[in-house]
Amino acid sequence: MKLMILESGAKGKTVKKYLGKGWIVEACFGHVQDLPRSGKQGSKAMWASEKGQLPDPPWEWTDRAERVVSKILSKSKKNNVTEVYIATDPDREGEFIAWRLAQIFSDFPFVTRVTFNEITKEAVGVAIENHREVDYSLVDAAKVRRFMDRLVGFRCSKFAKSWNLRSMGRVQTPTLGYIVDREIERNSHVPIPYHSVHAISDGYTFKFRFHGSSDEDAWRDDSGKFFSDRTFDISLAEGAYMALNQSKSFTVESIKPGKTNRKPPPPFTTDTMLQSASSSLGWSMSKTSKIASDLYNKGFITYIRTDSTRTSAGARDSAKEIILENYGQEFLGPGSLGPDAKKGSSNVQDAHEAIRPTDPKLETPEDSDMDTVRLYSLIRSRFLSSQMSDSVRERREISGRVMGTELSITGTASWRVHAGWEAASEKFLPEPRISEPKFDMSADSIWEIDGMENNPVMTTDETKPPRRYTESSIVKKMKNAGIGRPSTYVSTVQKLSDRKYVTNENGSLTPTDNGMVLWTEVAPIYNDQEDENKLFSSEFTADMERQLDMVEEGDISGSDMWNSFTASFKTAHDNALEIRRSKPTPKQIWAIENRINHLPEDVRKDLMGGKELAEITGKEASDLIEVLIEKESENGGPKPSEKQISYLTSLIEKSTMSDEEALKLVDVDDYSELTGGRNGTASTLIGLMKEANESLPASEPQIDLIKSMAEKQGLPMRDVLSMAELADESDITKSEASKIISNLKAMRKKGGRKKGN
Repeated sequence: MKLMILESGAKGKTVKKYLGKGWIVEACFGHVQDLPRSGKQGSKAMWASEKGQLPDPPWEWTDRAERVVSKILSKSKKNNVTEVYIATDPDREGEFIAWRLAQIFSDFPFVTRVTFNEITKEAVGVAIENHREVDYSLVDAAKVRRFMDRLVGFRCSKFAKSWNLRSMGRVQTPTLGYIVDREIERNSHVPIPYHSVHAISDGYTFKFRFHGSSDEDAWRDDSGKFFSDRTFDISLAEGAYMALNQSKSFTVESIKPGKTNRKPPPPFTTDTMLQSASSSLGWSMSKTSKIASDLYNKGFITYIRTDSTRTSAGARDSAKEIILENYGQEFLGPGSLGPDAKKGSSNVQDAHEAIRPTDPKLETPEDSDMDTVRLYSLIRSRFLSSQMSDSVRERREISGRVMGTELSITGTASWRVHAGWEAASEKFLPEPRISEPKFDMSADSIWEIDGMENNPVMTTDETKPPRRYTESSIVKKMKNAGIGRPSTYVSTVQKLSDRKYVTNENGSLTPTDNGMVLWTEVAPIYNDQEDENKLFSSEFTADMERQLDMVEEGDISGSDMWNSFTASFKTAHDNALEIRRSKPTPKQIWAIENRINHLPEDVRKDLMGGKELAEITGKEASDLIEVLIEKESENGGPKPSEKQISYLTSLIEKSTMSDEEALKLVDVDDYSELTGGRNGTASTLIGLMKEANESLPASEPQIDLIKSMAEKQGLPMRDVLSMAELADESDITKSEASKIISNLKAMRKKGGRKKGN
């Protein structure tokens, strides 16, 4: 018997159909072992290593992996498996998983590595014939990335806790920087007012030209860009509007002919697929990734984590057959880059083909839901388009004059004369114009404006700030800057949301207060140092990605890169710690203010040594906090915070007790005698008051809600009471009412109980 291990169960089902008898196909469901996250080893930021070697940490089982792998081992031994083929994903992470599995299955007589970029019978067969050893250059690249992310994540996240922030990340933080910088740009934007006039003639837009670029009063935006169709002079705009509104036409003065060729877009890479699904289908990155992964696992498309646009000769030949059959010879184009073509840019790994259908002739994947069909159709049309000819449009730049004004009016008329690649992608494109203008395109001909409401239009507005990044546009920015790779785009953006550094509001990424603090206050401590390596700059991050690619390709050793990085990091981190010690952190300021504000002024001055809080160093702040904590312990503990007192008084007000009765529960006579902190008397009293309030009779609104919900579900009130082991409505407490309401809601979700049953 032979065993093949893949990452996905869905992929395993597809491959099993191709392998048939004599094979066991199992899924490991991703990473099986990784850097330790628990125990003493789990708290380490890095591990020591000999010169010329990478660290060798104790690799720890990931969640549920030990149980999954143990079952595969047991099944394999029971069935006398003699050959193990590890077919994890064909990328850096997949190779790392394969390495760990090869170690775990090393007792079997024959263990080998196979990869395929598409899950077809032919591809799987070729992979098995060309099995190989684990690629340790790929493994080392995966290791170094882990070690770097661990070191930065642990050390810098601990550093960020001084600002009450959750984490910092090697790629996550510079990505956040783009979002924050855009928000700062938006906040600093000063709107510039303008006036413009336009009209529609035969469906084309024509605008008045108010100024030349050399005019003293020419309109320019805040970046200095000139706009001839905008003016500050409202009287000039009103005059143009009135002239056109009265004449309802313009006379052609000049026409400049031309043609526009639109080249076909290349087949999808990971980032362009995410962007196109967002713009064409309105999908989130996570939705696109999930459906694309399912299409790949079922064998309908090639591997989805790629930054290459090359495609196989066989796939291109298949596409050309489809184009010839459906569109004709004139629709054939030069196609995308061949398999031996060079990379298009320096930050492209080019490890895999572009994303394309495994069988371009398949129009619709069988047994698929509507969303799966839509994404497949988008991928297929993009691939077919990439093999087709340019689309061609006739173009006429028209300049005219309007009776009653000396200003010229200009516009461009265009119509498509050859669809080219657009024919295969028409369902995802706006409908083009294919007919010539109805008006004569010669000098002195008259063009009438369309008889529609609000034509012409005078607009008085002001410039808008730049748009916030969306999920798709931030991925495009990451790709262009070289700070991400196909396998990390989605997870990086998702982390920013999970860490509460950005929010997604109607598709726009907006930094939170914590996100602003992290990038504007914490990251600069690393980035604004004299050392040439700015740890969280996009340039440094992109350079690390390029070096990881070089490790993967065997151009440099993983140990050399790791040693270089740790040296740079140590310098940057030590400098950051020194800078932090020069002034109090926000956390220290809060700790001091919380303990010192209630003290008499002369005591405060004495403790502060005559200085203001902003004037002391971080070391002085640390020493002061120790003194304050010591004094608190001598006086029974810290004072309660304003928030604690406010919450406590609200609880007492809701109860049937007076202040004096409540305070007596913790043996104090006045609020000033309460102590703060988790174990203080204020916290204890809050707990007691919450318990007391929960035992109060339920409020009328609670009882009314219970009755209403019970009636809607056909439940007699006696049944509701018996479920809660109560005899009468008067026995229901606030706490029990909350539980009953929750139970009724749960019953409603499950279908509830119908009347008459």
